[in-house]
Amino acid sequence: MAATILIVDDEPDIRELIGEILADEDYVPVLASCAAEARERRIESDPDLILLDVWMPDSDGISLLREWREQDTPLCPVVMISGHGSVEAAVEATRYGASDFIEKPVSMARLLNTVRKALAGGRDTTAASTADARGGDVPEPMGRSAAVGALRERLAVVEPAHGNVLIIGEAGSGRSTLAHWIHTRSPAAGASLHEIACGPGSSQLARLENASNEPATLILDHFEALGDDDRARLNRLLTRTSSPVRVIAIATPGLQQRAAAGHFDNALYQRVAESVLEVPALRERSEDIPELVRYLAEQLPARENLPYRPVPVRVQNQLRQHNWPGNLRELANLLRRLLQTGSETPVEPDEVTALLKYADPDQARTMAAGHSPLFELPLREAREAFERQYLITRLRRADGSVGQLAEAVEMERTHLYRKLRQLGIDPKQVQEENE
Repeated sequence: MAATILIVDDEPDIRELIGEILADEDYVPVLASCAAEARERRIESDPDLILLDVWMPDSDGISLLREWREQDTPLCPVVMISGHGSVEAAVEATRYGASDFIEKPVSMARLLNTVRKALAGGRDTTAASTADARGGDVPEPMGRSAAVGALRERLAVVEPAHGNVLIIGEAGSGRSTLAHWIHTRSPAAGASLHEIACGPGSSQLARLENASNEPATLILDHFEALGDDDRARLNRLLTRTSSPVRVIAIATPGLQQRAAAGHFDNALYQRVAESVLEVPALRERSEDIPELVRYLAEQLPARENLPYRPVPVRVQNQLRQHNWPGNLRELANLLRRLLQTGSETPVEPDEVTALLKYADPDQARTMAAGHSPLFELPLREAREAFERQYLITRLRRADGSVGQLAEAVEMERTHLYRKLRQLGIDPKQVQEENE
């Protein structure tokens, strides 16, 4: 029997377009333009799913969701539709049991994927059960930038698949969070999950290979550092037929080039890279920073029992100007420090300026004094962040000339080009920034 979907949105073009698309997919759409009409249509149609706009003329979607949740009858899954400036409200709606939310402009691939997933979850009687259906507190990549939009489009294809996934990005860019998000939303979410930091001394793959054959998902961090013995073990795990093993690997940029050049097992790379997701660096999506700041400023106090502090627009704009070599992790650490002051007053620009001084690579005294957030990172990630910051600075001094840079840092030019690609540094971009 076709599922009935109640679409609540005060914009007729969006409401009718979504209705037509769902009808083409053999769903039964029911349309409502406001909260009052939504109440009536819900009673009349008993929908299997509700798509609920956050902002409406007579009420807001959160209040309506809360009202329905407080009623005795079990509520069908509710997916919030969030317009510009209402992302925080949509996040808040998840506290009242919303199973997901979609941003406007609505991506049709994302819409249909979300609808299928929400309907598969069925009716829930508590907010906790809908939270479990979402995969707990693992957030989807958020932001309105073109880079994040492209990533979400790829996720809409990768998410329901069973295949292996390679996540490429700089340290701190949210790669691990994305890996967990993919796992919790995949058909294999019920399989055992093993998180492994690749590199010398790791024995987890050896234990897994000798363990009982059971379906498993492996999240392999620092995949590029996988040793020869572990590469052989992983190849055997991926080719065994007794039980499926899914790999979600995390690596830095340049691994494909290393594999093609024979510096990494190319056959293993091809097995793992069935789908490739490229996570943008934070400096490539600076327009997302205000939204990320608002999200973190709400989530950190709740998770870590810190006081809440408003982050004014002028401070958000100030944060957009920073280069963020440590990416999302650096942004979260900065906000954490601002909240740890114990103050509940709005954040001031001077406070941010003081905390960002470490970002200037010429502030050697700051580094020597141990105030850099690099000292909070694992050695591999700290070295990677420092090398990137160091080479960008020296490349700027050389006006973007790789030849001059090679002489200045005393590196063979071929090796230097490989290092720049690995760290995601574009000499032409640096040269254009200098002009």
